[in-house]
Amino acid sequence: MARARIDSSLMAYKLKNELDIEPIVHLTCRDRNLNASKALLLGLNIENTRNLIIVTGDPIPNAEKNEIKPVFNFNSRILAQYIKDLNEKLFTNSMMISSGLNVNARNFAIELEKAKNKELAGVEVFFTQVIASERSIKNLIWAKKELKSKIMGGIIPIISYRNAIFMNEEISGISIEKEIIEKYKGKSKEKSDKLAVEISLEFMKRIEDKVDGFYLITPFSRVDIIEEILKKYMNK
Repeated sequence: MARARIDSSLMAYKLKNELDIEPIVHLTCRDRNLNASKALLLGLNIENTRNLIIVTGDPIPNAEKNEIKPVFNFNSRILAQYIKDLNEKLFTNSMMISSGLNVNARNFAIELEKAKNKELAGVEVFFTQVIASERSIKNLIWAKKELKSKIMGGIIPIISYRNAIFMNEEISGISIEKEIIEKYKGKSKEKSDKLAVEISLEFMKRIEDKVDGFYLITPFSRVDIIEEILKKYMNK
């Protein structure tokens, strides 16, 4: 969303060294030029942090453009190719290259062509945008037939009517089915929480044979909802 957070590489270092959790470092091409990205990759590699997800990056919000300038010196395909070259010529501990796949794109044929070019550049895993519509499932099936890489299905629990509206209208690449949005209308927090779990599980079950795994996005630090989803899915 083009907003400043703790640098992903520093957070990855902390997770790995303090908690022994294997991180996946999220890198955007918008915030660094190619030289800065090269330096970061070399640093990550010597720390044996080898799992990456690289995206070109969303535009800077209009309200902040006077203070913040995007870089866009390159895109995710170019960065993937560079990492692939490092894996072949320099690194003894190869880095796993992942990228994003927008299954909500209106012209998915173009998105799929981009994904195939990313594969040629070295991408081995795709993380989809949030799957919460019939179109996203249809495009996921299409992608599974066309791509050689592994695909991780993106799931985000929707926790309220307002949350559903905001994601559908304000967040680039996310599309929520209108029927799902309407289910939350007038619902209490308790009923919305229950819906969040039920709908997430429904989409997970519908796509489980079409993906190589899931990644769950925690909304507003609601770890309790993620825990409930995992518990019910694992005990199905």
